[in-house]
Amino acid sequence: MADSNFVDYVKIYARSGKGGRGSTHFRREKYIPFGGPDGGDGGKGGNVILRGNRNYWTLLHLKYERHILAGHGGHGSGRLSQGKAGEDKIVEVPVGTVVFDGDTGEFITDIHSDGQEVVLLKGGRGGKGNNYFKSATNQAPKYAQPGEPYEERRIILQLKLLADVGLVGFPNAGKSTLLSIVSAAKPKIANYPFTTLEPNLGIVEVRDAHTFVMADIPGIIEGASEGKGLGLRFLRHIERNSLLLFLIPADTNDIAGEYKILLNELTQYNPELLDKQRVLAISKSDLLDDELEEAIAKELPKDIPTIFISAITHKGITALKDLLWQELNKFPFYEVDSIVHKQMDIHLADVDDDFDYSLPQEEMDEEEEREV
Repeated sequence: MADSNFVDYVKIYARSGKGGRGSTHFRREKYIPFGGPDGGDGGKGGNVILRGNRNYWTLLHLKYERHILAGHGGHGSGRLSQGKAGEDKIVEVPVGTVVFDGDTGEFITDIHSDGQEVVLLKGGRGGKGNNYFKSATNQAPKYAQPGEPYEERRIILQLKLLADVGLVGFPNAGKSTLLSIVSAAKPKIANYPFTTLEPNLGIVEVRDAHTFVMADIPGIIEGASEGKGLGLRFLRHIERNSLLLFLIPADTNDIAGEYKILLNELTQYNPELLDKQRVLAISKSDLLDDELEEAIAKELPKDIPTIFISAITHKGITALKDLLWQELNKFPFYEVDSIVHKQMDIHLADVDDDFDYSLPQEEMDEEEEREV
């Protein structure tokens, strides 16, 4: 994953802008002996805003921009001049990005649609100048308000891919091969476990020019919900899929048993995954004759649609695409904004990301110069 352009997890430090202080200026002009207070208000600090963008598919751009800093508000000045408002910092993120607190793991927000904007941190309000405080009994106030301080927060961004169909199976079940057959995607394919180390997406065409998106999720093993194998790193992508396609090879000793293990791992990770539509496909069925296929079919679960396929001979591939399209349109698509996100366990977060949240020295120096 270190050399990959696909980044689905990143830590950042975000800080809004602080409000500018109000001015205590008094009007001093020739022939105007009682000019009075004319100090302006300070400008508002900038907000940190997250915006969903469907043109992004990875968090790679934030891997190299870890400090998100909004502009500070300008200070007020004489002649009732108000300080300049701080510039908002808008951060473009892929649709499907989930935001957590970097210290506690608390869920903050979820970007689930294109163009959606969420104010992550609000900028401080500008302080009032002394002109604001003048009155009949206090005609020359010699004080003004300071601006409100900025907000800062350590943030963890996770990307959960949006797809119509998610491929679920053990390593070497043929998920990448199937994706390469039904779409134009070119995932890495090899004869060893964990060939797929990052999710792959493909556009699947069905009859009458209809299409849907299929996601190849890295292989799941027993105990994945507890962090074994690739663990929780990719289980989160399954949450965004409308339908789960379980793929189990025909040469497996206990097909029904493997299906139960996979289903149990998904349930342990998030019980809401049981509400998704499911289809079971038996891959590598070119190894079976008709008699053996009938015998296996009798042992398969009866509560979900099942189909025998082969990527080599293309057996059942067209029927599979038709079945998936039929199941996708049987019920309304899974509402991504209805997902209840669990609090993140910081101890299970990616340990290979040793990001230092502190500001670089040059940025701290700029902050000090501004205060002068």
